[in-house]
Amino acid sequence: MTSKENLLYKIQNKTAIVGVIGLGYVGLPMAVEIAKSGYQVLGLDVDENKVSMINNGINYIDDINNDEFNTIVRSHLLKAYADFQLLKDVDIVLICVPTPLDIYEQPNISYIKAAAESINNYIHADMLIVLESTTYPGTTEELVLPILESHTMLKPEQDFFLAFSPERVDPGNTQYKTSNTPKIIGGLASESTEVADEFYRNILKSETYKVSSAKVAEMEKILENTYRNINIGLINEMAIICHKMNINIWEVIDAAKTKPYGFTPFYPGPGLGGHCIPLDPYYLSWKTKEYGYHARMIETSGQINDYMPRYIVDRTNHILNKFNLSLRDSNILILGIAYKNDINDYRESPALKIIEALNSEGAKVSYCDPYISSYRYKGAEYTSITLNKEALQKADLVILITNHRLFDYNFIQQNSKFIFDTRNALKNVSNRDNIELL
Repeated sequence: MTSKENLLYKIQNKTAIVGVIGLGYVGLPMAVEIAKSGYQVLGLDVDENKVSMINNGINYIDDINNDEFNTIVRSHLLKAYADFQLLKDVDIVLICVPTPLDIYEQPNISYIKAAAESINNYIHADMLIVLESTTYPGTTEELVLPILESHTMLKPEQDFFLAFSPERVDPGNTQYKTSNTPKIIGGLASESTEVADEFYRNILKSETYKVSSAKVAEMEKILENTYRNINIGLINEMAIICHKMNINIWEVIDAAKTKPYGFTPFYPGPGLGGHCIPLDPYYLSWKTKEYGYHARMIETSGQINDYMPRYIVDRTNHILNKFNLSLRDSNILILGIAYKNDINDYRESPALKIIEALNSEGAKVSYCDPYISSYRYKGAEYTSITLNKEALQKADLVILITNHRLFDYNFIQQNSKFIFDTRNALKNVSNRDNIELL
């Protein structure tokens, strides 16, 4: 049999061994879905703490069902390792590593490069490699492929297969999970696309959608997140304008969304968080400079969204001035650290920047988040307080950053001196006299 035929046979008969590099918010849910489908999965991560937790049946990703997780771990369908030599035993390997920005807001592709080099050390015939990490268009062909070809006589599309299939993880989404979200697949060429498509169709409940190249698939993912970044930037700027004009932006949005066509509602907030939307558009902006083009709209929306934490602090200062208080020595209570509601993920959360800025102004800041009991940021450690009547009454100002459903908003309104609600979370309370909206 050819390499393609051999690999397809293993995929269809579920005898293929699958390796997943990177066991975070993308990699671990995907590893669980693959194992649930009956494949043997080797999870690989440099973080030995994650490896130990998985092998001891400790699930650290909220979106994964604990019972399903424990079942596949006990049945040994999923085992985690920090030893990348095990790549020699796998038939399919997925790269699900972080892709952050560096201090200059340029792509840090070191994790993808390290993963590709690890695979290259143990690459063999009849192997499928899929990059899932969000990155700039061209990464699969321009970075990963040359590494995989550097020390081997194996030929792509003939001996091994390479594709890009972007992750579509939305933490906290109760309707769409890894298993039922359509999967985009773009291979190096048609053979790789076909093999990757066969693999994903065997593990997911969702449809697959094949595109003509890895570069198209990479750009598709960037488009998804840039679309949201730009529209959130637009609505954040509208919120700033509406405040200056004494217009309720939330009422404006409610009115606009009655239009049955041509309008999709987006909502303002204290800034963007998470690993994708605040970061990914900068990948495209960086890449377009190679082609002599300045991505103006992308960069402008990013600047607006990046400005929002500072804007929240400025508004906080103005609110306190109404009560003849200054930021310095005022007691500020932050509600919510997570970057979105009902999850424990605080990566890139605007709350982190807001608290840092308030502290630098001399405010006395505390926080409560039912999902995040403590966190570290820039070397400092913070601990959540208990949200009771005393804590609320002590605060000169309560700032609602994350609209968790676990918060009792009537209780918060009734026991707070004043509230700055950046999410319109208290829209249903009976008395709104002590509330100011973003």
